[in-house]
Amino acid sequence: MNKSNIKYTLCLVLTAVIWGVAFVAQEKSVDLMGAFTYSGVRFLLGAVSIIPVIAIFERGKSTKPQRRSTLLCGLVVGLVLFAAVTLQQFGIQITRSAGKSGFITGLYIVFVPVVGIFMKKHTTLFTWIGVVFAISGLYLLSVTDGFGSIGTGDLLLVGGAVCWTFHIILIDRFAPRIRALRFSMVQFTVCGVISLACAFIFEDIRLIQLKNGLVPLLYGGLLSVGVAYTLQTIGQKKVPPAKAAIIFSMESLFAALGGALISHERMSMRGYLGCACIFAGILLSQIVVQRRKNTNGVGSSAE
Repeated sequence: MNKSNIKYTLCLVLTAVIWGVAFVAQEKSVDLMGAFTYSGVRFLLGAVSIIPVIAIFERGKSTKPQRRSTLLCGLVVGLVLFAAVTLQQFGIQITRSAGKSGFITGLYIVFVPVVGIFMKKHTTLFTWIGVVFAISGLYLLSVTDGFGSIGTGDLLLVGGAVCWTFHIILIDRFAPRIRALRFSMVQFTVCGVISLACAFIFEDIRLIQLKNGLVPLLYGGLLSVGVAYTLQTIGQKKVPPAKAAIIFSMESLFAALGGALISHERMSMRGYLGCACIFAGILLSQIVVQRRKNTNGVGSSAE
């Protein structure tokens, strides 16, 4: 690997670190403000922060069909994004564990190729082995006293992982017709506006909440949404999608490390074994796809 490729790979690794630690910021926000309030302010901050990035990387004029597609696709994906972040935030609010939430959310890396079966995409035996590992890990991590004891927070996080799956698939389908950064600003704005509207309806928003939660808000909005997405855009210019997906799967590991180092979270041996199984399933589902893509000579961001 030459120095140029190392630079782009490091951009993606840093993206995974930022996204992983973001689970800690989300967990910290629980005691400071409502879930809708946090998501609304966070994504609107992210939308604003991406404006100068657009000015740098997408200065050229867009065609009318491209602008129309970017807006419509951004609206659709923004709705899916709202569903994903809402389920995830409420799941974190209940489980109160950044590490556990990160690993369960990471199941979307396994769900993507499984859903691909229904879209006539080839799936190998090893993908199913990865699914078995992931489901086994989820059981060890979430079910402590028999199957009936699986928590509501865990179910919400699994639901969020399903939404992230369709979020990735839709982006892959829309990618050829959109301007990537402007599309992201639209989806972030849609998610932020709907979340904030729900906050005004269902939550009691106070300025003191925003003041006390300034650090989680700034991290979640500027770093997790704005900076991390920019790094992802730069890194994926040179790093193949399959390899990028493997790097992004490290997000769940960094979530666990962040929870342990910052929030002093601890899990039982059963919990750590469950995390290991989920992580193994994630890697299996992606490594197999990478080999198949290299053989066929094609790539896709939604494998």
